[in-house]
Amino acid sequence: MNEKDLLLGPVLSFRGIGKGDVWRVSALVGLKVSAAVPALEVDGKACPAPKELLAIHGERYMRYDLSCKVLKNERTVSYGIPGGLTWNMTVPGKDFSPRMAYVSCNGFSDPAVMRKLIRTSDAVWEDLLYSHDRALRRKQGSGEVKLLDKEQLWHEKRIHDKGLQRFHLMLMGGDQIYFDSIWEDIKTLRQWVALPRQAQLEFKVTKALEREIEAYYFGLYKQRWLPTERRPWSSPTATLDASAAMASIPTVMMWDDHDIFDGWGSYSCEMQNSPLFQTLFRQARRAFWVFQMQHALTDLPELEDTTPTGFSRQDPLLKPITWSQVLAKDGLALPLLDGQPGFTSAYAIGPVAIVAADLRTERSRAQVMGSDTWSQIKKWTGNLESGTGAQPKSACQHLLFLSSVPVVHPKLPLAESLMDKFGQDHVTDSNADDLKDHWSHDDHEGERKRLLEVFSHLARDKKIRVSLVSGDVHVAAWGTAYRKDLPASETWSQIHQFTSSAVVHPSLMGVMERLFLSWMNSNAKQPQNIDVQYVAEVMPFPGHDKHIMAARNWLALELDLGSAEGCKLWATWRCETETSFSNHLLAVAPIA
Repeated sequence: MNEKDLLLGPVLSFRGIGKGDVWRVSALVGLKVSAAVPALEVDGKACPAPKELLAIHGERYMRYDLSCKVLKNERTVSYGIPGGLTWNMTVPGKDFSPRMAYVSCNGFSDPAVMRKLIRTSDAVWEDLLYSHDRALRRKQGSGEVKLLDKEQLWHEKRIHDKGLQRFHLMLMGGDQIYFDSIWEDIKTLRQWVALPRQAQLEFKVTKALEREIEAYYFGLYKQRWLPTERRPWSSPTATLDASAAMASIPTVMMWDDHDIFDGWGSYSCEMQNSPLFQTLFRQARRAFWVFQMQHALTDLPELEDTTPTGFSRQDPLLKPITWSQVLAKDGLALPLLDGQPGFTSAYAIGPVAIVAADLRTERSRAQVMGSDTWSQIKKWTGNLESGTGAQPKSACQHLLFLSSVPVVHPKLPLAESLMDKFGQDHVTDSNADDLKDHWSHDDHEGERKRLLEVFSHLARDKKIRVSLVSGDVHVAAWGTAYRKDLPASETWSQIHQFTSSAVVHPSLMGVMERLFLSWMNSNAKQPQNIDVQYVAEVMPFPGHDKHIMAARNWLALELDLGSAEGCKLWATWRCETETSFSNHLLAVAPIA
């Protein structure tokens, strides 16, 4: 294969653990339609013939099966074109727990904000990749060896000296791509923004405009995920960016608003259901299915509205999908939960379970997830093997719930009130929808309590520690939620939240943003009494003098199987400074 024919990829996707201890991984590759489809091999063996997911505009997108057997010990596996381009990934062993990285907000809504950065746009990705793979530590093209700090050196003997990479999985919690530019780049949409509100609501989408919107959603992925300005894969100094990370660490992806467009789900009911908004959502959903979920476009069912006749549609009422039937013929299908209309998926991997929750398909101003989705999450987590009385390596001790927006975050009632009155339905002004997105907004408080109820009962009954992992807000933070009606000794009621954002988008840097940060830090000092039982509290950030740390960052999540207290979860934030990165560690013990 000529590298010039490569349009996108490889992008690795984790598909769960299959029968017979198979580490199921796929790779998405985009090619010019005129190019020969390359044969790939993994671990020295030929891969099965790839599956075509999409053919459009002279391009074709193929999915390869890179699945490997889980052996006794973890190992690094090579994959690629025999005699040509190759990449590496590390597969855990039977008695290992996956080491995970978490990132969010891989992009920007406005190119002007990127000029605020002191360092390069890919500096945080570069740090993650240096930590992941020793071979990448030599600065690109300079010959200067990358200096390691104390936290990085801790991993040398146990990982890198054994020829291994640090991370087995990369959790990507939303905004893997930013589509906000669609409002500027498509002329008709730029004109729509200037229309009076009623004209916007009545605007009819022509077939020509829908084709243009489709081309935009399907075309931007290759531009953002394998940009032409990056140094090619064959270069000895290939660019260390999101593309490099996605080619060496199998991903678990879930979308958020920018993967559709800024604020999707938090506009008025009338605007959400307008012809233009529904068209944009439909095309974003189709593109997400192919590029982030790595499924064939022809396998995606349309959403069906089940709103009773004669009723207005406030919250989306969508027909549940039996995904196991829809994808029955796909041997690399994602573990999507049956009985929900969205893309919520769940993974059980030894002592850790992961639920990647879809907070966008059913979202409205008053709803985050629909009742069917809640029921299926509760059902799946309720079937997890209990952590009580079992060996640490054979039962689930930690559940990670991926929530694209934070559950525990400073509440800003005055700002909410002002934005509710003056910030409606402006697609180029994100301030209002950002606040309405939060679980802590008054419109979502009931559902936030439901979340805490579901997971605190799981922790109590199954002795499984629940932690929330979130992004979206362009800061690093640590929060907790707990039952205030219980003694401190009842530690099962403690739910920790790790907020990590953003990996590319600048943090709060401008004058007004710094004032907003000060306001948030002031409000964060006050615990939020949700009701007579539950409290949400933003904690002082580890190793920092404030509750909220405004810095680009990424997060490592690793389980210590050798701990005498059981399987302890270590969360390590790496936060960007002007010249380097700072480390912020937190240990979460299992439930005794």
